[in-house]
Amino acid sequence: MEGCPRHALLITTCAVGLALGSGCRLLDRRNSPPPVFRPVLQPGASLNEVIEAVHNNSSRIQSFSSHEVALSGPGFPVTLRGASIVFERPRRLRIQAGTALTSEIDVGSNDELFWFWVRRSEMPAVFFCRHDQYATCAAAREIPVDPNWLIEAFGIVEFGPNERHQGPFARPDGRLEILSERQTPCGPATKKTVIDASTALVFEQHLYDYGGRLVASITVREHRLDPLTNLVMPKVIDLQYPQAEFSMLVNLGNAEINHPTHGQTLWSMPSIPGWPPVNLADPNWPQVFGRQPIPVRSRTSPAPAASADYRRDFNRLR
Repeated sequence: MEGCPRHALLITTCAVGLALGSGCRLLDRRNSPPPVFRPVLQPGASLNEVIEAVHNNSSRIQSFSSHEVALSGPGFPVTLRGASIVFERPRRLRIQAGTALTSEIDVGSNDELFWFWVRRSEMPAVFFCRHDQYATCAAAREIPVDPNWLIEAFGIVEFGPNERHQGPFARPDGRLEILSERQTPCGPATKKTVIDASTALVFEQHLYDYGGRLVASITVREHRLDPLTNLVMPKVIDLQYPQAEFSMLVNLGNAEINHPTHGQTLWSMPSIPGWPPVNLADPNWPQVFGRQPIPVRSRTSPAPAASADYRRDFNRLR
C-alpha cells in the first residue's frame, strides 16, 4: 500500500485497528468468577426481537470511559498499559496510550472530524479528516472501513434502519447470525453479526467488502456486566484486519458507563510539535513525505472473486 501509512490508518479508521496478533497473551485477567448474564431471548426469537434485545443494551450506553486500558499487538514494542479510552455519543472518542516515558498513540473524534497520531508511524504527522469528507477521500479507498466501526467494536452495536437485515440464522455453536447490507466509503458491504441466542450478547462482527474479502473482524473474548447500570460491554476485544496483516488486543478493564465528566478540551485535535497536521481528504498528502499520491480507484472496477462463504451469505440478502 505505497503512499499510505497502513498501520497508522488502521489504528484510527476503525479503530486504532484494535485487535490481537498471534502469540499475544490475554491481558490483566483477574481471578474473579465470570458474570452471570440473564436471558432476554426466547427460543425461536424473530429478527425484530433479536435486534430489539441488542439495541436495548447498546442504545442505553450514552458514554463510557476507562483509564486502565491495556493494548498489545505486533505493532507495539511493549504492552501499553494504563491507556485511556473515553466515548460520548454520538461520535466523540479519545484514545491515548503510551509508556512511562513517552506518549505513543492519540486517536480522537469530535462532532466535526477525527484524527490520529502514532509516534512510531513511518510518516510523522497528525492525520485528520472531516467526517463529511471521509467517504470521498483517497485514504478511505485504501482502507474501506468507516471510523464508526471502532464504536461498534466497543459494543455500541446498532442495526441501522436503512440497512437490509436477514436472519437470525441458527449456527452449529448454538448462536445466532444476522446478515446486514450496508454502504461504506468503498461501496456496498456485508456485515455478519454473531449473537448469543439467550442473552443477546454480541460475540462477533465481520465486515466483507463488495468483492467478498474480509476487511475487519471483531471477536469479544470477555464481556463485563456493569454493577451500577446493569448494562453490558465488551471487556477484552480481539479485532483483526486480515488484508493488512495487522492486529491488536484491547482490554478495557472496568469501564465506567454513563458518567460523562469530561471537559470540551478532550475533544480537540492536539497540536504536537514536530508532527504537522495532514488532511487525509487531500489526495496529494503523501507528497509531503516524498511519496506518490494515492490513486483514486473506481468503485465500478471489477471485484476479485468472492469466497464461497461470502457468496452464500450475500445470496441470503438477495
